Amino acid sequence: MDHDTASRTTLIRSASDAGSRVFETILTRSPISRIDIARQTGLSQAAVTKAVAPLVAAGLVDAPPASHRDGTPGRPVSPVSIVLESMVMLGVKVNVDEVIAVATDLATTVLTSTRRALPADDPHSVIDAISDVVAELEQNLGLGASAIAGIGVSVSGDVDSSTGVVRESNIMGWADVPLGDLLQSRFAWPVTIENDVHALTIGEHWFGIGLGTASFAIVTIGRGIGSGLHLNGEVVSGAFGVSGEIGHLPLADPALVCPCGRRGCVEAAASTGAIEAAVSAALGRPVAIDEAVALAHAGDPEAESAFREAARLIGTAIATLVNLTGPELVIIGGEGVSDFDLFEKTLRDAFENHAFGAAVRCRIVTRPHTFEDWARGAAATAIQSLVR
Repeated sequence: MDHDTASRTTLIRSASDAGSRVFETILTRSPISRIDIARQTGLSQAAVTKAVAPLVAAGLVDAPPASHRDGTPGRPVSPVSIVLESMVMLGVKVNVDEVIAVATDLATTVLTSTRRALPADDPHSVIDAISDVVAELEQNLGLGASAIAGIGVSVSGDVDSSTGVVRESNIMGWADVPLGDLLQSRFAWPVTIENDVHALTIGEHWFGIGLGTASFAIVTIGRGIGSGLHLNGEVVSGAFGVSGEIGHLPLADPALVCPCGRRGCVEAAASTGAIEAAVSAALGRPVAIDEAVALAHAGDPEAESAFREAARLIGTAIATLVNLTGPELVIIGGEGVSDFDLFEKTLRDAFENHAFGAAVRCRIVTRPHTFEDWARGAAATAIQSLVR
């Protein structure tokens, strides 16, 4: 981190509450006039002007001369905007078999990316792989690496973002891993650890669909069944760092044991691994997910049944989520979206059967997310950690 980046980091971290609110508003709504910043934050225009001045001086915000953009008389417009390249953030998504890493600007636009297979999924192997991909990103950035200001790392499971501890990750086979401390010893930049779906939601909240949507949820289908919630303008993290875990609602057959060790979880019947297990048991031989998808598309009754049951449970879980929290939109993502035609009808029917009253008006849409998108979410958590 060079002197300019260090000074900018100190300025942001030491800002007053008003200064932080102003910077966050410019960051997520750039370009924006000072008048609109005052409206968004509830601050006076004088307070906004006072907060903007040091940001401009530090090179974080650009404020061109005021002008009458539309040619009409009246008070001139003076929009301000984030200097996107003034800081670089790194984001890393940890999967059970690989790590995906990106370097982004302050709007999470990807500047460079890389990925590396994991030789093993134990914490130290993962940390070594993260160190390797970060070194590669630095090399790719060249002189731009001096602007790196933080790293966000996302991993599935119960993650305490305040301490950086992965309390439980069934997919990784981890329990009480102090990932934040272990990584912080490797890097000079601040390290933020977050649940992967929450990180994806934070990215959508600040730089995606959340800017135009009062409330939404993200549901991911794949190796796990995850969810993130954006309500009343904020991503819900929960009092203990756990929220929106629809994959662990006890809606499935109690005879099914979830990878988390509990019985009857949605994930025990609806995850990729659960579908593979169900089709394999029915056919009496090992069946991988790609074959299960092909069999279902070909009309195999056992494969179709496994996908129908998964879709029924996910649809019911989404209805439960919507009944409890009332989002206007649910985005379905994850690797399972590529085969959403096998889920869609049954999922929507189950949702409509269980959504209460006007909750049935909640829109359900699909949005494919690449693993690079997940890594961008991790970078967004680093940006949010810096600002807040």
